Amino acid sequence: MYPNYIQEYIYGVQALTIVVVKKKVEKSIAELCSINQFISCFSMESSHIPIYIFTNLDYETKKHLYLNRYLKNIHFETRGEEEVYFNEDGHFFAKFDIINLVAFPNKPLQRRTVGYYDESSDRFHINTSKIMWKVTFSQMPASVCSVSCPPGYQKIPQKGRKECCYDCAPCPEREIANKTDMDRCLKCPEDQWSNEIRIACIPRTLEFLSYNDPLGLCLVVIALLFCLLTTLILWMLIKYKHTAIVRANNRNLSFILLLSLILSFLCPLLFVGKPTKMSCLLRQVAFGNIFTIAVSSVLAKTVTVIVAFRVTKPDTSLRRFIGRYLATSLLLLSCFGEFLICVFWLSLAPPFPVYNTEMEAGKIILQCNEGSAVAFYMAFGYIAFLAVLSFLVAFMARKLPDTFNEAQYITFSMLVFCSVWISFIPAYISTKGKYMVAVEVFAITASSAGLLGCIFIPKCYIILLRPELNTKANLVVRIGNKSKN
Repeated sequence: MYPNYIQEYIYGVQALTIVVVKKKVEKSIAELCSINQFISCFSMESSHIPIYIFTNLDYETKKHLYLNRYLKNIHFETRGEEEVYFNEDGHFFAKFDIINLVAFPNKPLQRRTVGYYDESSDRFHINTSKIMWKVTFSQMPASVCSVSCPPGYQKIPQKGRKECCYDCAPCPEREIANKTDMDRCLKCPEDQWSNEIRIACIPRTLEFLSYNDPLGLCLVVIALLFCLLTTLILWMLIKYKHTAIVRANNRNLSFILLLSLILSFLCPLLFVGKPTKMSCLLRQVAFGNIFTIAVSSVLAKTVTVIVAFRVTKPDTSLRRFIGRYLATSLLLLSCFGEFLICVFWLSLAPPFPVYNTEMEAGKIILQCNEGSAVAFYMAFGYIAFLAVLSFLVAFMARKLPDTFNEAQYITFSMLVFCSVWISFIPAYISTKGKYMVAVEVFAITASSAGLLGCIFIPKCYIILLRPELNTKANLVVRIGNKSKN
């Protein structure tokens, strides 16, 4: 690199070897010529414009020549009121006129100023109405090799070609181009989406399974009808609670099972509607505990029957203990496991409502985030474990006298229950948005209806249509015949 004074010399000479100035600059130039004896200054007059030429710049002169301090002070206006000056970097901002050359036959060449380019403001202006084109042009010739990209498209430069050569590509989803020849598309805010032609951002549609939705309304109506049917069956069993068919299989567990099914059919009311913080907290926890009570009641009924048939002496203390405490203890123990899981779930990572903007294009899905995925699957896995255990126990007891116990009906009901929830898993994973909630509501209703129909419809049939079979004597006779066989 050169020393500082040489750099300033080179820079100054390159910028102002010949300087065209007005009277306001003459004083600075005259001062420069007078104070430095090593510089020869010549001035000429050409069209009343003084021109100063600096010569005799030998090596000794370079050490004394500092032009930058003089150049920085140059600032004047021309007759056209255009400012002439150098910026901090020593750059001179020029202004160029755009000339339209017009050639007429047998006439001199005409020049027309049709626009200008101002480097200081980076402004380019051209008046196309003043331009005179050759008569052979039917329209204004294009100055680029590509057509303009309309709104909704962005420019993609063509490799290996000039900057004015580009392709037009449509804006992707969630982005728009609202002007012509945009270099890149603009991204829409999170709560908005691009319209079909990608020129404007529009508000997203907020979606959730609501009561106004035909699907949500249909699911709620079906669940409420089953709830009403379960209530009628419970009323019927309470009315005929002293009959043989009701007393035969632990009527208290039957009442608990029916109450849990009523609550199960009411669970869809927590799933349908706008998710809130409270509904998200309650929906899975309430559903898990209610279903645990239902499945535990079925398990307790089946285990009680098997143990009862293993006791050969009817009046022993073991028989009385089984009748009083076994079913209740098994029910409470089974429900305690689900209750414990839910307590840890709500304590560590409770569910909460969330706006999902990535699931579906153009929509905001309002849904419940389960908080802890591990706790969610543990709660469902525990119910599945109880259901499979109930199925296996009922399957073992299927050969006991069918008039006395419900093992065959319980086996079939657990088969329906497990089939519904096994089918639920792929259906739930493959759906999005409000349909995920609809699939879960359908699974809750279908599995509850399976328990209700398989276990209690046969009882209702005997109570209403075959009352002659609803006697203790008939039960004893049929049990005895079954045992002999």
